[in-house]
Amino acid sequence: MLEFKFDTQLLIEGHDLDEEAITEYITENLKGDCLLAVGDEDLIKIHFHTNEPWELLAYAASLGEIYDIVVENMERQEMGLEG
Repeated sequence: MLEFKFDTQLLIEGHDLDEEAITEYITENLKGDCLLAVGDEDLIKIHFHTNEPWELLAYAASLGEIYDIVVENMERQEMGLEG
């Protein structure tokens, strides 16, 4: 059984985005692992494993427009099912 079952990925488009500040906020306030937050001041790609993907989406939406959202259930994938 996985500790964090949802692989959550998305893009944030905005202004004055700071990948270090985003990484720090997610690390300190959201439960999960395998965090990647990369990009520049206008576009950040997020990858994060969590059990509460809606919390990540709410935070990201507060920073700018979010799109290309993917939430996959890795437990289902382990069982050979659609994620």
